Amino acid sequence: MAAKENHVILVNEQDEWLGTMEKLQAHREGALHRALSVFILNSNNEILLQQRAFSKYHSGGLWSNTCCSHPAPRESTLHAAHRRLQEEMGFDCDLEPIFTLRYKADVSNELIENEYDHIYFGTYDGDVKPNAEEANDYKFIAAADLQRWMHEKPEDFTPWFHLAMPRFMEYVQQHHAA
Repeated sequence: MAAKENHVILVNEQDEWLGTMEKLQAHREGALHRALSVFILNSNNEILLQQRAFSKYHSGGLWSNTCCSHPAPRESTLHAAHRRLQEEMGFDCDLEPIFTLRYKADVSNELIENEYDHIYFGTYDGDVKPNAEEANDYKFIAAADLQRWMHEKPEDFTPWFHLAMPRFMEYVQQHHAA
């Protein structure tokens, strides 16, 4: 099964399985595929951001939500979210699905993200141990400070983060207001 580890799940506009494709090829062709994004808050309602490793094949060095990835063939998005949170940031916590985001964006190196993104939310106050191959840095940041940063330097962030963040903040305000 090692050959399938770098494959993404191709889907239609209803997120129905169509098959699989090698990950880099899917991004070169802009093929619609399933993805996941995890947003973590601590007990101070600060958002855990990840700076993508500079060595990533696209969007290296940009800031984004806590964890982003793709489920492997035959893997649920929730299972993949837990797996990748552990692999990328060195911890796991309870996660709940909060919304899906359908988007298409040009990213670096002539690649296209065309994703049906499943967004998960969790809270965590423990140690963060990022994998240097995945994340260059991380930080917890207050929402107001993050919004100011995103307004002043939008180029510091991944395209999908600009799309998901407002919906995430709306969710937090409606369901987890302190």
